[in-house]
Amino acid sequence: MRTFKYVLKRIGLMLMVFAVIMTICFVLIKLLPVAEPEGVLGVQAEIERARREALGYNKPILVQYGIYLKNILTEWDWGTSWEIEYMKGVGEVIGSKLAPTVLLNIYSIIFSVPVGIGLGIIAAIKKNKWQDNLISFAVMLFISVPSYVYAFILQYFIGFKTGWLPVIISSLYEAGGTWFSWTMIKSMILPVLALSFSTIATLARFTRAELTEALTSDYMLLARTKGLTRRQATIRHALKNAMVPILPTIVSLFVGIMSGAMIIEQIFAVNGIGQLYLTSIFLRDYDVFMATGMFYTVIGLTGTIIVDLSYGLLDPRIRIGEK
Repeated sequence: MRTFKYVLKRIGLMLMVFAVIMTICFVLIKLLPVAEPEGVLGVQAEIERARREALGYNKPILVQYGIYLKNILTEWDWGTSWEIEYMKGVGEVIGSKLAPTVLLNIYSIIFSVPVGIGLGIIAAIKKNKWQDNLISFAVMLFISVPSYVYAFILQYFIGFKTGWLPVIISSLYEAGGTWFSWTMIKSMILPVLALSFSTIATLARFTRAELTEALTSDYMLLARTKGLTRRQATIRHALKNAMVPILPTIVSLFVGIMSGAMIIEQIFAVNGIGQLYLTSIFLRDYDVFMATGMFYTVIGLTGTIIVDLSYGLLDPRIRIGEK
């Protein structure tokens, strides 16, 4: 019961934070001057004016916000795009850009998690040896340099100089192609690598720290005295205990990748949510900016709750909601 109450409390707080962020973003974006329709004549101009009037563009900001919330809650209408895709619903615009962003981040996590954890395990087992020193140096390098720097390096040397891989994402999906074809996967290798370096380094460092502590704990000494080999004790006890704080970290890293993907999408011409978000800022497409901003807000808040709750699910010693 306490766990259930705690979950409800966290969801309630998440909704409150979401409402505050949404209100601040709406008010600030509406303080910017509204672009009036230009070059639109005839029936199309009348339709545009009617739509703007229905959204309350000629009314005070608080009235506009009330209309905006009412449309979302009753019709799931997040507004209209005026600049990116003229007179198209925001939900439809975002839906068409969702697949590239989600797949790019999923591919990055699928690649980063086993590599990062594997390197961390090797560094912990080979502590203070050349393998550990080499991995530690690579971790320090990968964490220190932003992902967009790696994106430019990969794009220039592997994509442009050698010609081994495409420098931008294939546009097959815009022509009705499949995201799981070899052409698409090949074109996503460079952006996935650019996103993965920092995640691999973070996981490797965290895994090394947790596993090193586990390997020197009392229960490992007890396991060895019972007759288990070092390999058996490491797999059965040390790794199991070290993974408890590592698995929730993967969720938070996924949230971080989603945020960092905005720049990577711009560099590799990925027609996804990140590029849409930046374009909406440049073109002042208000409704698109609001919807994409709330998309990233929901991901961040949801990831925080999942990380918090996962500790109690992974480790029975942790009681969620207990004081």
